[in-house]
Amino acid sequence: MRMPRALTPFSRRKQFPPPTEPKRASLSADLATNTPNQATERTGGGGRASGGDAGCHTGGDSGRWPGARNGGEAVFRARGLTKVYRMGNVEVHALRGVDLDLFPGEFVVLLGPSGSGKSTLLNILGGLDVPTAGSVRFQDHDLTAEDDRALTRYRRDHVGFVFQFYNLIPSLTARENVALVTEIARDPMTPEEALRLAGLSDRMDHFPSQLSGGEQQRVAIARAIAKRPQVLLCDEPTGALDVKTGIVVLEAVERVNRELGATTVVITHNVTIAQMADRVVTIFDGRISGVKINDKKIPPRELQW
Repeated sequence: MRMPRALTPFSRRKQFPPPTEPKRASLSADLATNTPNQATERTGGGGRASGGDAGCHTGGDSGRWPGARNGGEAVFRARGLTKVYRMGNVEVHALRGVDLDLFPGEFVVLLGPSGSGKSTLLNILGGLDVPTAGSVRFQDHDLTAEDDRALTRYRRDHVGFVFQFYNLIPSLTARENVALVTEIARDPMTPEEALRLAGLSDRMDHFPSQLSGGEQQRVAIARAIAKRPQVLLCDEPTGALDVKTGIVVLEAVERVNRELGATTVVITHNVTIAQMADRVVTIFDGRISGVKINDKKIPPRELQW
């Protein structure tokens, strides 16, 4: 198994510490006292836990999520994230004081209806957007204190993105689309290696127009992971796909999480997909309304919706 590479600085002012190697710890650890108004559940035979914040909080300082695979510190620590979009005299509150921890090697699903704030939260974690208030730290670095250039380095070196629409260049083959990333990344895998990990060994020299929707999405996944990111952020990766094709794409995402050890976040409104995650964070009206830990994860091939 290839583990995440050593972190490189995206700011000249400060060097990141090397990441701790992810380990597959049990998710059945005892949970700490739960915060009010935010239920934490355990599924897969455990029923509702007697408590536990599972790395999400409605206020105050956070303890370590007991299910963290390496028992170490959080990759992300978000506190009091608020995002307000202003359109004339109208204010739209996309996030309302969100607190969230994400841990090395963890597979998390952000679940909620359209307009709940899932994509806004994902964009802030990925350095694509900034909060109106609050803070988010990656390792020991405050992303909300960085300028555009530093955030660009952060995205380039540490984060892989997968969106609902594939954003492939039509005039380039699958191999060439992935090579666009490997040519600028610090320590990339080869395009061939990334495409093999996405299950496309036999489609490397095909153009997007010669690929199915699921195959194009897997090219997008290969492009996202070719830089060996510490974090993989997926925004509705199966939203434009049928069930059969969506399962193939989810298998590719799960394989990346398992083999590369990347902290993986998938946002979806599909409750069924949540069954394959280590942890499910439900978002409603800009707030975290619940957290569920899956003691027994269901493989993508067994999902039905």
